[in-house]
Amino acid sequence: MNKYRLAAFLALAFLAAGSILAQVDRVNGRFFATRSEVIAPRGMAATSHPLATQIALDVLKAGGSAVDAAIAANAALGLMEPTGNGIGGDLFAIVWDAKTKKLHGLNASGRSPLGLSRGQMEAELKKLGRTTIPPRGFLPISVPGAVDGWFELHKKFGRLPMKDVLAPAIRYAREGFPLTEYIAYAWDFGVRNAQADKFPGAFLETYCVNAGSLPAEALAKAGRAPAKGEIFKNPALADTLALLGKKGRDAFYNGEIADRIDAFMRANGGYLRKADLERHTSTWVEPVSVNYRGYDVWELPPNGQGIAALQMLNILEGYDLKAMGYNSPDALHVMIEAKKLAFEDRAKFYADPEFSKSPLQGLLSKEYAAARRQLINLSRAGRSYDAGNPSLNEGDTICLATADAGGNMVSLIQSNYRGMGSGITVPGLGFTFQDRGEMFVMHDPAHANAYAPGKRPFHTIIPAFITKDGQPWLAFTLMGGAMQPQGHVQIVCNLIDWGMNFQEAGDAARWQHEGSSDYDNPKMTDGGYVEVETGVPYESVRALLQRGHVVRIGGGGFGGYQAIARDHANGTWIGASESRKDGHAAGY
Repeated sequence: MNKYRLAAFLALAFLAAGSILAQVDRVNGRFFATRSEVIAPRGMAATSHPLATQIALDVLKAGGSAVDAAIAANAALGLMEPTGNGIGGDLFAIVWDAKTKKLHGLNASGRSPLGLSRGQMEAELKKLGRTTIPPRGFLPISVPGAVDGWFELHKKFGRLPMKDVLAPAIRYAREGFPLTEYIAYAWDFGVRNAQADKFPGAFLETYCVNAGSLPAEALAKAGRAPAKGEIFKNPALADTLALLGKKGRDAFYNGEIADRIDAFMRANGGYLRKADLERHTSTWVEPVSVNYRGYDVWELPPNGQGIAALQMLNILEGYDLKAMGYNSPDALHVMIEAKKLAFEDRAKFYADPEFSKSPLQGLLSKEYAAARRQLINLSRAGRSYDAGNPSLNEGDTICLATADAGGNMVSLIQSNYRGMGSGITVPGLGFTFQDRGEMFVMHDPAHANAYAPGKRPFHTIIPAFITKDGQPWLAFTLMGGAMQPQGHVQIVCNLIDWGMNFQEAGDAARWQHEGSSDYDNPKMTDGGYVEVETGVPYESVRALLQRGHVVRIGGGGFGGYQAIARDHANGTWIGASESRKDGHAAGY
């Protein structure tokens, strides 16, 4: 190859690399930003589906509150994005009430079946040749809490009748909606999993687009997920939502829907019963916070993993991330090590507080963070960390954000857990059950998150909120399993340490560490591995490798971000939405 051909080759290689990092040439802002922030004076919604965002805005324009809009959007997403959520799953939310100038937290997660003892669970797992609870089937099913969460939120903060709030989702379920690109991609995986599983129920009849033209037994081979742009209808879900709009939450937990769930589970070897649904309640909780460089970052307490983000921020506050630089080797290294430390505590302490007392104040203290920070070697990746000993003081998923003209804000997250959940669908109801029970620990009956009947499993889904000087600044979420606290921290650092705007903070290249101690991995001994997006500079990747990190290029799975900020100076809302998903932010 002569020098001219070599020069041309290098130029093409440079251009190819540049095309990976920046698809367009913006004349202002960060080069990696996919679009500008959305700014509007009266209301705002940010969701992972354009039609859900429009539904939320329509509800706001009709006089609905931010909570009404959030419920309406969530109902639509359960229909349009069943690959991440639905009324067979759980819900968590943080609400800013402008009238009282206070944050309210709601834990609407369900509990394991009372009739499934630990001994029975162990016997069922032995039949399957497993030591952990499987991701699909009847065993990981817990009580769905989302519907009760809707009605709890609505009772406290709703304005419009619930039948009106659910009406848009009901209409789309009956008349149909077109599949968006990313959701169509994920939907296909769900259908293929169900065809391999061969579980009883109506999953394929509910989620195959050609179900109406084939007998049920043929769907196991010939059933097909809807493709991008194809119209899909779910009349069974329309009927279920209409019943909720007419008869309220009791239809789900005490009435007709509960009866159908109970009958199906008894007939097919499931353990969930009407009695489990009848005793279900959501819990209003006090959000917890740490101050990070003058900003109060709020999460919900366990059984969720939100405080892992707060623990990471406490550790990182001891480093000058701004001086280190965005995506620099030093910044990435300390962030990854902070994650490892926080996740060892997560694996040991985070659980249902009704069964295990969590040392919450100790975990979130600055003194504890300082002690944990001392364990980080700035020049070498840690292969294993122990959980700390804080003092005990008494005292796939969707996310969305909404805001209304009255200044109220909602950060809401809702999930089936893995993709389309357990793969179990009761005929005629139009939704699949979550598989959140997979996250119970089975290897140690004394573990805080050990399986027990009537217990809430450890949860990954976490809403978040940031206030500044007692005023609301940002309602945001970032979905994606164990990525969520890591993603929350990256968003906070992008905004506060590196001065990005709200859209740039979400578009910026992400990393995630995998392999920490967890319910299915009792102890990290090899340091795990780090996945990075292609926007992370190679020089930084090389430096991480030299420090002993195992680094891989990620294949997705870096979460989905939605955010709404309050601009107090101009009296406006600023919206931002995840470029890795199908949705957008919009206001009026």
